[in-house]
Parts: sequence; structure tokens; C-alpha cells
Amino acid sequence: MIKVSEVLVSTDWVLENLNNPQIRIVQVDEDVLLYDMGHIPNSVKIDWFTELNDPEVRDFIDEKQFEKLCSSKGISNDTTVVFYGDKNNWWACYAFWIFKLFGHKDCRIMDGGRKKWIDEKKPLTKEIPQFPQTTYKANKRNDKEIRAFKEEILKFYNEARLGKEVVLVDVRSPQEYTGELIHMPDYPQEGALRGGHIPTAINIPWGKNVNEDGTFKTIEELRKMYQDLGITPDKKVIAYCRIGERSSLTWFVLKYILGYENVKNYDGSWTEWGNTVKTPIKKGNEP
Repeated sequence: MIKVSEVLVSTDWVLENLNNPQIRIVQVDEDVLLYDMGHIPNSVKIDWFTELNDPEVRDFIDEKQFEKLCSSKGISNDTTVVFYGDKNNWWACYAFWIFKLFGHKDCRIMDGGRKKWIDEKKPLTKEIPQFPQTTYKANKRNDKEIRAFKEEILKFYNEARLGKEVVLVDVRSPQEYTGELIHMPDYPQEGALRGGHIPTAINIPWGKNVNEDGTFKTIEELRKMYQDLGITPDKKVIAYCRIGERSSLTWFVLKYILGYENVKNYDGSWTEWGNTVKTPIKKGNEP
């Protein structure tokens, strides 16, 4: 099992490795303008919307596009890639997850994200670094092991396996879960026709994984929180939110901090499920 120290690094560790040629620091934000306002020295930017998503199909980039992306950012196959960003690392975890779809070996998250770096008054720059282009060779994208799909969840539902050996974690806000809202609190309406949650899903909002400073809670705290609600390592676990960004953080916690073997992120999430004809939903506080 991978050690937490192999996937989660401190801001101090990043500061010590700013000029390490074997490490590429990558900022991924919801607000794509933040990078230009100031970023960690020698860090590069990945725009989650324009660079990780296919421009025509609701899907991620393919192998050739991923090769081009990594090569342009100075990332080689053996580069240690450290992600960080705003929103307590929502999009950093999202990018980490996509890199793992392509099997990039050494991916890490900077604990606390951009907020902690700034709170500690560590250096920021507006200078955009230039790295030699690499020749990255991508693995074929593997959507089977860590990515869930609507049809897969429907199959579990029809087989009456949801809530038993297969558990769903709805990481959205309680108001989204109950159906009171069909968007994140304080965000504009973003297209879901119906409010509620997938039947049997347990609501564990993503924010319960982190402390006030943006760092992840302790292994003991996280293990207790999930196992007390029946999210145990012997089950198949699928996390979802609205489009997969918040749930990628929960996926990271379950798979890499707690070491769960069988965890997937459903990136279609509520924008797909809540808009699909004949998909079952449930409203209210009960799973």
C-alpha cells in the first residue's frame, strides 16, 4: 500500500524543492485567473477546463492530447508532479485523478493548497517559468479502475447492490443532497433539472475531510468519520458531486490517505444523473 507521505507533501517540502529538476509543481484552480495574480515560483498552470477536457465530447483528453499537455509543461514520465490550488485543492485532486487515469506514477498533493502557502507568507511570483519540452509517452487511458459511469451505478441499483457491498458517497452540501438546492450554495444555477440524491447515497460533504487551514484531517479522524457511516474498506465505494471536482478530493482521501482498495470517482455526477430520463432519485435527509 502506498504511504501517505508518498502522495501528500507539506508546503515546507515544496519550498525546499522549488528548484528540483525532477519535480514539477502544478497549480490547478477553479478560478483560472489566480495563477497570473501570483503563483509558487517555478510552478506551471493547468487549466482544468481547457486543457484536461475534450473540447467537443464530454470526456477527458485522450492519450495523444495528454502527451502534448505534459510535454508542453516540462513533465516527463519519471517527473514527480505536485498539484496544488484553490478551494482546498478541489481541482488539484481532480487533476491528480486524471493523471492517474493515464497511470502517471508519481503524483502528489500539496497539503493545504494555495491558501496555506499564502497564509504562511511563502513566496509568490508572477514570472512564468519556461521548461524544455519533453517527449512524454502516455499509457492508454484506463477508465475502469478509478472512474465510475452512470450505467455501472444503474446496474448496481437494479441488482439491489447499492447500499450493501457497493456504497455511494454524495460529497455535496446537505442542501444539494436533500434537493433543496440544485447547485452549490452561493453558486449560480448550473443546469440540473432535478434536485436530490442517488438512492442509498450517504451524504458526507467534502469539507469534512479538511481542517480550517485547508490541510487534511488525521487518518484517525477520517477513518472514524467514514467507517461510522458504513463506508468501510471491504466495500466498493463510489464518490460523486456535481461534475466530479469535489468528489475527486473525497476519492483521494479514501484511496490514498485511508488506503481503500476499491474507490471510484463518478465525474458525470449530478449534472448527468439529475438530468437523465428514468434515473431514480431520492429527496430528503435519508439515503
